[in-house]
Amino acid sequence: GGIPGGSLLRSSGGKMGCGGILLVGLFVILYVVFGGGLGDLQGEQPVTGPSDYEAPVIAAPSRTPWPTSDAPPSGDGDTWLVMVYQDADDQALEQDIFIDLNEMERIGSTENVQIVSQIDRFRGGFSGDGNWYSTRRYLVLYDDDLNTLGSELVDEVGEVNMADGDSLVDFVTWAVREYPADKHVLIMSDHGMGWPGGWSDPAPGGMDSGSAPIIRQLGHDSIFLSELDDALAQIQANTGIDKFELIGMDACLMSQLEIYSALQPYARYAVASEETEPGLGWAYSAFLSLLVYDPSIETAQLATNIVDTYIDQDERIVDDQARNEFLQQNASTGGFFGFSRVSAAQLVGQLEQNITLTAVDLTALPALNESFNAFSYAMQSIDQKTVAMARSYAQSYTSIFGRNVPASYIDLGHFVQLVVKYSKDSNIQRAANLVLDDLDDVIVAERHGKSKPGSTGIAIYFPNSSLYKNPATGIQSYAQIAERFTRVSLWDDFMGFHYANRSFDSDAFETVSPSTSSITRAPGSAEISISGINASSRTVSPGDVIELSTDIEGENIGYVYFFTGLYDQDSNSILVADTDYLESPDTQSLNGVYYPVWPDAD
Repeated sequence: GGIPGGSLLRSSGGKMGCGGILLVGLFVILYVVFGGGLGDLQGEQPVTGPSDYEAPVIAAPSRTPWPTSDAPPSGDGDTWLVMVYQDADDQALEQDIFIDLNEMERIGSTENVQIVSQIDRFRGGFSGDGNWYSTRRYLVLYDDDLNTLGSELVDEVGEVNMADGDSLVDFVTWAVREYPADKHVLIMSDHGMGWPGGWSDPAPGGMDSGSAPIIRQLGHDSIFLSELDDALAQIQANTGIDKFELIGMDACLMSQLEIYSALQPYARYAVASEETEPGLGWAYSAFLSLLVYDPSIETAQLATNIVDTYIDQDERIVDDQARNEFLQQNASTGGFFGFSRVSAAQLVGQLEQNITLTAVDLTALPALNESFNAFSYAMQSIDQKTVAMARSYAQSYTSIFGRNVPASYIDLGHFVQLVVKYSKDSNIQRAANLVLDDLDDVIVAERHGKSKPGSTGIAIYFPNSSLYKNPATGIQSYAQIAERFTRVSLWDDFMGFHYANRSFDSDAFETVSPSTSSITRAPGSAEISISGINASSRTVSPGDVIELSTDIEGENIGYVYFFTGLYDQDSNSILVADTDYLESPDTQSLNGVYYPVWPDAD
């Protein structure tokens, strides 16, 4: 999952370099996958300053001619083609994605279900199975060995830029031509960034030709969301496939309304995660076995099974030897699994803490977009500080833009509920109920760990004023990369109102991209002052107490965090005595997410 570019991605512990390892990331710093959450939120940043971030670099995309194919079978039968696009050309990801392919082999293709993979490996990383590093296509056949491929190598295609949408088109067009089937599943595995896209590839590398500022800022190629949209349209034209039965994104942060809107014309169902994913990826042998043993199953049942089997039925959990190897792999790369004897239940308990996974019915998505549009329109009539507060306290997910700004990927359902709770507006209440009803219709299956209690299945991008104003992270890039969504949604219109005071009509579906100079307000921003710290005494004896006090004044205060230490002059060091969050006099919760309620005063 995670973000493209070097160490930021999935380490052996997680798809974004997770497993408890702190990473330097795409824009600034990504916090640990098994940490993060609401405790990392900060207040609204000043509207004038862009967020600081750094970015990696890339080279030119591969362009290969697309084979043409006759129309596929009618779609009335029970033959399936499962196509897995495995971009493992990354040091951190390579071994995990390679083992995913081995997990598929524990089921293998049958007459009714054919499984094909295009996998690109990394040069100089994981050295297993001959240490080859080019791109290969396999027909997945049964084999019990999780460390060596036993599938049929059907094509050695050389070094392919898997970050180029044309490479995806080439693979799928080839697979559909070579393995005719009634029903088609596409699974894409690699790093995910949320609405910007994902699927990076350092070799041969390339540079996307798009004009969105985020593309130039990243400095390396990825399959950006608008590029994925174009690629799927080209696949549709090349193959004659009306719609994929399912598009799965075994990648981080891809369960977003923007992404599902891009997939909706091309698939009936989709599966993705709101949060980052652990390095295990999906439990391939588990859900493929369901399909192989009953090819007549409904796609919704297959999608549900992907969610239900996630983590706890993964081969590297249930197989004792594979589990020990997984633990050793993490221990050797600095993960927190630095011990050799861990039961399957213990490992599942740890890995499940922060997970999310969602299966959605894309045919129901237009109704959700419509009701969310009505809700966005209605939010013009309430205090925007209320909206900003709801954004700050909504269940959030790992930020790809660093910890110096609030998390900007928030749960859609939880946000809507908080707006209702804070505004107490009857029109908002009615509009919110429709959104939540439609959200229920879209969600086929949803799962989240204990550390993500406010998750309802689909996230949305709600940047603070700094991110919104920055061309790379704000509306200038968002309007281009998430273009299909902004054409059908009023969400971009609402953000224009929220930050630029630009009102809009209920039928205003043009993409809104205010100029930087017109972004004039930050509803979540406010002055905060902290007085000096007063101590009740300058000395203390064992068993006695010193009281430290300070006065904090301001609006929109989220969390108060304190650090207490003792400075030792002789050693020029600080003994850390305590660090914690100060509890407010009143604490409330919504869907298991707790937030402070500070007292009002002059």
